Amino acid sequence: MNQSALERAWYRRGSWAALLLPLSWLFTGLSGFRKRRLQKKVRPPFSVPVVVVGNISVGGTGKTPLLLSIIDYFTGQGFRPGVVSRGYGGKCLSYPCLVTPGSVSSEVGDEPLLYAGKCPVVVDPDRDRAVHYLLQQQDCDVVFSDDGLQHYAMQRDIEIAVIDGQRGFGNGFCLPAGPLREPPERLQTVDFVVVNTASGDFFLSHPGRYEMAIEALAFTRLGDQKVIDAHAWSGDKKVHAVAGIGHPQRFADTLQRLGFDVELHAYPDHHVFTGSELLFEDRKPVVVTAKDAVKLVDFDPGTVDVDIWSLSVAARVDEHFLQQLVQKVICCQTKKTA
Repeated sequence: MNQSALERAWYRRGSWAALLLPLSWLFTGLSGFRKRRLQKKVRPPFSVPVVVVGNISVGGTGKTPLLLSIIDYFTGQGFRPGVVSRGYGGKCLSYPCLVTPGSVSSEVGDEPLLYAGKCPVVVDPDRDRAVHYLLQQQDCDVVFSDDGLQHYAMQRDIEIAVIDGQRGFGNGFCLPAGPLREPPERLQTVDFVVVNTASGDFFLSHPGRYEMAIEALAFTRLGDQKVIDAHAWSGDKKVHAVAGIGHPQRFADTLQRLGFDVELHAYPDHHVFTGSELLFEDRKPVVVTAKDAVKLVDFDPGTVDVDIWSLSVAARVDEHFLQQLVQKVICCQTKKTA
């Protein structure tokens, strides 16, 4: 069974999921054992609050745009945020690695380049080490971990879980029979749950539950960097949507809501594109995600004779959530300096 077929099976109960259940039970048992072992280790707390923004499922949930919005809000409130990340999709020559304007996605990954446009970022598979290095190198007063909810070797003060409100928990099984990294009960221990575009049949009760939605902002053309408001597109409405993200259909849905006739070309998360994958016989415009666009900074659109645009989006979340998060961070800061 290929990856796409497996993912389809995750979001409905069927024979494939049933066959894989024994492996899911093994995965859950081993993960639980590892979690308990790591949590028993006594680690000194960091000097600043550490906030994990992650999820309990594989695939895209909207975590990246949410964290970008959180960074913007905290910066606007006078904080000095920093980010640590595993750097999925990249491989540095050595770790920890401070992301710089000259960094490339093949070394540091996709998301870190987006965050680095807003605040200091360090990538390292060892997130605990990444936090120490970030605090040594940069004057940050709060650290956000991009993903890492299951990285129990890293001490944390606040946890935010992001849930795909359209796909929910899929068939409810843990890997490999389902999409879950941990059982849904894990959400009972996090501080906040942010649900991205909840569908009518998705129900989740949590005292720290908030809603978010993805809003399209603007198109930027690769090459000359021409910018067009997302709602002011006057060109051909028939486009090729090319995406190497966790949930490509959500990207296509966003374009369709803007009135586009979309042909989706979905690739695995963190996929590295070649020129031929962006070339189509009809020469219709190609639209990629902002996350994929960072991998195309050195790509010359003239080599494929077609317009390639990236679509930037933003997470619109209840401001009460952001205010509550700020209050928790301030409370943590007070305790750490007492």
